[in-house]
Amino acid sequence: MILHSLPPIIDQRARVLILGSFPSTASLAAQQYYAHPQNQFWRILGEVVGQPLKDIDYPARIAAVQAAGIAIWDIYASCARAGSLDTAIRNAIPNDLGALKNSALAIRRICFNGRMAARRIREVEALGFEAVVLPSTSPAHAGMSFEQKLAHWREGLRIAG
Repeated sequence: MILHSLPPIIDQRARVLILGSFPSTASLAAQQYYAHPQNQFWRILGEVVGQPLKDIDYPARIAAVQAAGIAIWDIYASCARAGSLDTAIRNAIPNDLGALKNSALAIRRICFNGRMAARRIREVEALGFEAVVLPSTSPAHAGMSFEQKLAHWREGLRIAG
């Protein structure tokens, strides 16, 4: 079965783009980025932007993220996958990252949420973006403490002026 990603969360205020690999089963079911309750994405991002994102409703999360100059998307537009693990992704079709050069003119930095997403780092750098690989917020990435992840994310998401 072919799965399709979520549309990007992006507007003209975006200066930093967070790229994940592909939405989890929970995210696809909810039609919300990072919907799995154990994923630390919203908790970490909330700490970075100074708002309790994990405790507010999804539309308010998105508004807060966009107001902070952050966009969210995934590297794959579609794929076949059983379950939610990145290692199970097969027959992936990439999203058109090159289109960002014309549609999101203020984006300067792309932050990859984990190593799977970072598989496209050379492409991103060739397009002229600054690229940063951040530790995955997935519950499957348990080799680093919340505080360690947060420190990396704070540095990676410092908004380029």
